[in-house]
Amino acid sequence: MTPEALGPLAFHAVLVLARIGGAVMLLPGLGEAEVPATIRLGLVLALVALLLPGQAAQLPPIPEAPAELLRLVALETATGLWIGLLARLIALALAQAGQVIGLMIGLASPLQGDLLFGAQGVALSRLLALLAAVLVLASGLYALPLRALAESYAVLPVGAPLAAGPVAETVVVAAGESLGLALRLAGPFVLLAVLGNLALALIARVAPQVQVLIIAVPAQILAGILLLTLLLPALLAAWQEAARAGLGSLPGLR
Repeated sequence: MTPEALGPLAFHAVLVLARIGGAVMLLPGLGEAEVPATIRLGLVLALVALLLPGQAAQLPPIPEAPAELLRLVALETATGLWIGLLARLIALALAQAGQVIGLMIGLASPLQGDLLFGAQGVALSRLLALLAAVLVLASGLYALPLRALAESYAVLPVGAPLAAGPVAETVVVAAGESLGLALRLAGPFVLLAVLGNLALALIARVAPQVQVLIIAVPAQILAGILLLTLLLPALLAAWQEAARAGLGSLPGLR
């Protein structure tokens, strides 16, 4: 390779790295904070090496103006973050369901740090978030966003401006669908909490001398854990099916 070709090659590698790196930061399974940074960096570099030869002919030449160079890199980073965020919102549905379930069954007090967002959440939410990452890696769902990244160059060419309106609309729709899925997954536990509180209210009305709270808290936690044990396989299967459909509609795959 001649020295003159190294400059365009390095510039093209940076463009591909910006899109791939921005997405991998947020992709479910591959972008988890529990995955060592060296492994994530190695994955990004491997993807760049795989995609660069096929995309080199479609990538623009090195611009003469530094401002245009920065614009291209910023656009590619934003495109990757957008695709990664859409995929991450799908995975967050299971963690949000865990948050609601924990509140409904009385497990809101034990908190667990979230390494991705740096916040505190219900321990059950963190458990389900880790299960989501395991399912993505074990079932091969991670291949869908990676394929979307590879095929996104056909629908989102390098240098083409991102329309703020449609981008924001897709993020809002994905967030709404994620929340809706979380509420559907947590629906049985919400119903359990409503019926349990109704039963406790009737007991307090009929027998005011009974210390309802002393009975309610252990019974609520025990019933919630038993129901979670029974429904967890079905919840994970339902989320996995929804995640497959959601990841299959990422930009580049639809």
